[in-house]
Amino acid sequence: MDRIRVERAGPVTTVTLARPNVLNAIDAAMHDELEAAFNAFAADPDQWICVVTGDGRGFCAGSDLKSVVEHGHKGYPAHGYAGLIERFDCPKPFIAAVNGLALGGGFEVALACDIIVAAESASFGLPEPLVGAVALGGGVHRLARQIGLKQAMGMILASRRVSAAEGERLGFVTEVVPDGDLAAATQRWVDAILKGAPLSIRASKEAVMRGLDEPGVADAMRNQADYPAFATWRQSEDAGEGARAFAEKRAPVWKGR
Repeated sequence: MDRIRVERAGPVTTVTLARPNVLNAIDAAMHDELEAAFNAFAADPDQWICVVTGDGRGFCAGSDLKSVVEHGHKGYPAHGYAGLIERFDCPKPFIAAVNGLALGGGFEVALACDIIVAAESASFGLPEPLVGAVALGGGVHRLARQIGLKQAMGMILASRRVSAAEGERLGFVTEVVPDGDLAAATQRWVDAILKGAPLSIRASKEAVMRGLDEPGVADAMRNQADYPAFATWRQSEDAGEGARAFAEKRAPVWKGR
């Protein structure tokens, strides 16, 4: 892989978009590399959290339009744009560590993650209409669901770019930190998540995401036992480890199974 870097530290995979000379714009080859990296993360039982970030001064400027003009649109991989925006079947948590510009498809990648930690200098937007395109990689749908219709329409229809601070106020950014603190803040979120049982984390994420598609809370609560990650958690070794550890006055040892 020459367009991304993949690093594993314990149960954490970090995927870094690594085309800093074009603000990590995504071309066809990068789509394929990201698909392969996220497939490997999703399939590895020993990898529990994925951090997505960018190299240089940008998180991701979206699609590499020069490449599209030169080579045509090659289509997206099985899990959609960047191999991530249609990865609805992965209950493992994704954290976007946004270090700079997150525009167009780059913003869509961040929105597809469960937590967004942003440096103060980061900014976000869906400028697709300015180049005759539409943010159909989940951007128009996720943004409207995550911040409310009127604010989303303002950003989408006017191609409005917002700062990290405004993103936090609107509700799609989880936390804003000084530029030099992004790595430490992201690690703090990782460490906090790792304190919980990984299968409990996955069951929780799946219950939230699938529950939002249910007609109401009563339906979500009635159907949650049928969600795949819920069933896996309930039958797992870890489901009883927490109670045993509490009774034995020790820290739990999670196995992810």
